[in-house]
Amino acid sequence: MKKLALVLMVLGLTGLAMAQIGTVSTDVLGAHLNYGRGCAGCHAPHSGARGNGIASTDTVSGDVALWGQDVAPLVGKTIVTGQFDFGLSFSETLPALGVRAAPDALGVTACLSCHDGNYAVGAMMKNTVFETVPSTYASNNIPTELGNDGNAAKGDYLNDHPVGSAAIIGCGGPYNWDCTVSATGKIIYGPNMQKFVNNYGFFVAPAAINNQPAVLCTTCHNQHVMNIVNVVNDGGVTTGLGSGTYLSAFFVRAPYNINDQNPGGNQTAQFCRQCHGGEANENNGSTAGTIF
Repeated sequence: MKKLALVLMVLGLTGLAMAQIGTVSTDVLGAHLNYGRGCAGCHAPHSGARGNGIASTDTVSGDVALWGQDVAPLVGKTIVTGQFDFGLSFSETLPALGVRAAPDALGVTACLSCHDGNYAVGAMMKNTVFETVPSTYASNNIPTELGNDGNAAKGDYLNDHPVGSAAIIGCGGPYNWDCTVSATGKIIYGPNMQKFVNNYGFFVAPAAINNQPAVLCTTCHNQHVMNIVNVVNDGGVTTGLGSGTYLSAFFVRAPYNINDQNPGGNQTAQFCRQCHGGEANENNGSTAGTIF
């Protein structure tokens, strides 16, 4: 009986590992293949945005990361994101991509040069997701432009997650992790947050702005890999998950469940809990961990 129980336990763990780790047959750039143009759609090898056929007024276009989309209409504009019921909103004045660009230049301005649709309208976007969404969704045309999403008049950023130099990840109190922030803006895990990292990980990449961990578009999204994440277990410093490739979606930087892959899974919630520790299992008396 003990041998049978051991065999069943091993089989169960094997099934769990298979559910966690997967492969994809599509190119990992996904939607950012830019209708076949590939890397050059964003990183023009010559002449910046003008090398992509855009009549930009940006005199330093392409000088940073060979950026080949037009940021000129965005620079200096102020957007306000994330006004929730409890009255918080975050103002961000979009910086230029000049020499020694600020972190939020490549982390926000560059992203909006394709994903804005309000000030910046020249990108090749068709403004719908490329991933297959569950058939239970009322509409499969989920918008991908923040400033022109059909919610109201153009320029509505209030229904988007906060980004920018003022969107700081908090530590302590009832809504955050039991973490602290170092003098250089690095998040130092407390006991409960460390348990969470062991159960899932800390895949997001906040930017140190004014020695505080700020949320940019690139904090949550890896713009170069759409549908999978390559996890390398480094001894539990950033994740307790086993090494391997994990299914993901929407360019997020971590294991992420969509399309009813597993209706009982919680890795999508776990992704959000990386910053929103007040809603995590570890802070609410549950030992659930991560369910794949």
